[in-house]
Amino acid sequence: MDLITELTILVLAAFVGFEVISKVPNTLHTPLMSATNAIHGIVLLGGILVIGSAEGFFNKAVLVVAIAFGTINVVGGFLVTDRMLEMFKKRPEPKKAEGAK
Repeated sequence: MDLITELTILVLAAFVGFEVISKVPNTLHTPLMSATNAIHGIVLLGGILVIGSAEGFFNKAVLVVAIAFGTINVVGGFLVTDRMLEMFKKRPEPKKAEGAK
């Protein structure tokens, strides 16, 4: 494929992805985040496996950057998911002072 075709596919994929995600109701964002974190974990593992057989400085540099961004994405995604799940936990009721009515 030539560069124009690849860029066209990238732009269309970004547009379709944005449209699909924007239609997801708020209650489904937490399970969706957990699923994408699992997928990004697999992508991260693939990047680590590929860097072992990469040849040339440029290829290895691009893979290191990709692995770093993938790691940031996975960790950040789990932090956001954890924060979102905190919203569903019941808060402890404040204790009433003795003698107060």
